[in-house]
Amino acid sequence: MTPRFAVVGHPNKGKSSIVATLAQNDSIAISTQSGTTKQCQQIDVKIGKAGYSLIDTPGFQRPTRVLAWLQERASSADKRIDAVKSFLVDQDCQRLFPDEIQLLTPIIDGAAIIYVVDGSRPYGSEYEAEMEILRWTGQASLALINPIENENHIIQWQHALGQYFKVVKVFNAVQAELEKQLSVLQAFSQLRDDWKSAIADLVNAYRERSAQRQDDTAELLAALLTKACAYRVSQKALTQEQATALKQVLEIRYFKDLADIEQAHHESLKSSLFYHHLKSNLDDLPDSGNLFDTEKWVIWGLNRKQLTVAAAMAGAAAGAIADLSLVGSSLFLGALGGGTLAATSAWFGAEKLAGFKLKGLPVGGYAAQQGPMQNRNFPYVLLGRFLHLEEILQNRTHARRDSVQVTEGKLQNKISKLNERQQKELHKALERLSKQKPTDDLVSVLKPLLATDTA
Repeated sequence: MTPRFAVVGHPNKGKSSIVATLAQNDSIAISTQSGTTKQCQQIDVKIGKAGYSLIDTPGFQRPTRVLAWLQERASSADKRIDAVKSFLVDQDCQRLFPDEIQLLTPIIDGAAIIYVVDGSRPYGSEYEAEMEILRWTGQASLALINPIENENHIIQWQHALGQYFKVVKVFNAVQAELEKQLSVLQAFSQLRDDWKSAIADLVNAYRERSAQRQDDTAELLAALLTKACAYRVSQKALTQEQATALKQVLEIRYFKDLADIEQAHHESLKSSLFYHHLKSNLDDLPDSGNLFDTEKWVIWGLNRKQLTVAAAMAGAAAGAIADLSLVGSSLFLGALGGGTLAATSAWFGAEKLAGFKLKGLPVGGYAAQQGPMQNRNFPYVLLGRFLHLEEILQNRTHARRDSVQVTEGKLQNKISKLNERQQKELHKALERLSKQKPTDDLVSVLKPLLATDTA
């Protein structure tokens, strides 16, 4: 049997936000205006072979009058469910109480109840009519306290709801992580024995999908780094002068294409996490106006000291000799003390950006080429921005409707959480990417970054 849940409550208390979060669906309409949901909307959620349904319902409008109607027709508890059924088919009730008809219909049809209240607003006796009506349906139920603005009245709500519901949970629709979401489903397995097996399958499917997403994300990140680091644009010309004149045009095209490549992979990441409508703003890569402003690249990727350490761990400057009289403290920013000076020569490679090349063709004419990127910081820039977006998505729910700003993030913090072997493998892989060399098992090298604690 497929579990079905009707999400009900007072208007404008976050019912649609709860549905969007549990369904992991950012296409569900959410508004701060009361009465956004006019008709029941069933969302079927499929996770592998498991699945369940969530029903977004209109809010209660006239619960006191509805309860009075029901009480007139049921003198004892054994007659209450029949009274609710009579209410649903009564033509006068359908005309006078359309919202209550809508929200009670799926419940009488077998859906369990998720009753939603706003923990940032004080409890009032007017809610008791709603809870009493729901109790008359005889369906399994739990209550969620959604603290929309603050948590000032949660304890008050817990005391009141505990008299009507066996399970009461605090559930912030815009902050609830996966385990919080799964706890709602697991609670129903304790309330309905016939759903225990189906809900257990659901929970396992969610966790398996979460683990698979980490693999998929690592593959997507590897694809971005490989494609962007190797990317180049070229154009044929009849003469050397024509080919040289193409330099600025190719430079503009090259950086636009790089931006498009990065954006496309970010969009794929959002889609893989079911964010189909989320707008993300990405800081521009350096364009022709500041192409050779190396300091910009230092800010976005690793700083000079960190890049020097990375180069040393990757063995990028083995056997090189650095002259202290040429280096100077400003280059190091107080960098490595007591050795590995040879590794600092790796920094000079970071001064190189997208090289312009001109070559003659065997059959006549010339070819102008822009790229690939030679800057050693470039893969770190891409890596940091991608991981920043991934962290944002993992720490938000589908109930949020604000856009996100993607920056360079705190890449060095993530790298520092890897063990020494993992750090060495990462720096070695990114060093090879910056030189457009094959990188073995890049996905495995990147996966530990996705598993690090981002708190």
